[in-house]
Amino acid sequence: MDFIRITKENLEKEHICCAISNNKDIQVASKKSWLAARLEEGLCFIKSAERGKCFIEYIPAQNAWIPIEANDYMYIDCFWISGSLKGHGYSNDLLKMCIEDTKAKGFKGLCILSSDKKRAFLSDPNYLAYKGFKVADKSDVGINLLYFPFDSKVNVPKFKECAKHPRVDRQGYILYYTNQCPFTAKYVPLTENIAKEKGIPFKAIHIKDRDTAQNIPSPVTTYALFYNGKFVTNEILTVKKFLKMIC
Repeated sequence: MDFIRITKENLEKEHICCAISNNKDIQVASKKSWLAARLEEGLCFIKSAERGKCFIEYIPAQNAWIPIEANDYMYIDCFWISGSLKGHGYSNDLLKMCIEDTKAKGFKGLCILSSDKKRAFLSDPNYLAYKGFKVADKSDVGINLLYFPFDSKVNVPKFKECAKHPRVDRQGYILYYTNQCPFTAKYVPLTENIAKEKGIPFKAIHIKDRDTAQNIPSPVTTYALFYNGKFVTNEILTVKKFLKMIC
């Protein structure tokens, strides 16, 4: 398998491995716009040369859009292999490239979000444990911060307090989201419209800058849905799934 590193020069022409390939689609356009800005901040996106969901995306933790304290680490935004590309060892290849690159840049380890048990839109905890990742910190909602140190003396990364104890002081549905995941550009407006049609209190908060993302009351920032103050899910809901939830 050959892999391609996304750069400013090839970003527009390359498929970014998610479900949609048309650059004019709002999902692709929003993701590529978000990626373009992050490339200047040290983000790396490595994908399979073949079409499909097979990629790893990582960024220096101090620039990550997540409430953590992990300045000596590289943070893995997303690590996804699925469909016909699963089962060929490509996850091992991608992780190896990420580790080598991270060491070469002088960082002392990797960190990534996972969970107590496999959860949608989070990396598989069993695979990460197999590769040597350990739990660095836990939130109250079962989303954990894992780490892979290169040096035994490096500090263990941790969540900020706002991420460890997710809670909002508002009633109804409150959703925090970013354009890191392309699917939010499609499904958040659809969910807002359904909620409005049915008279359900729903407020979507679009996070557009790193400082805000690093201080929201959730361990995950791509999509964090609350109801009456309590964290509900990080799974990007389709209209069908949202309707099932509210019925």
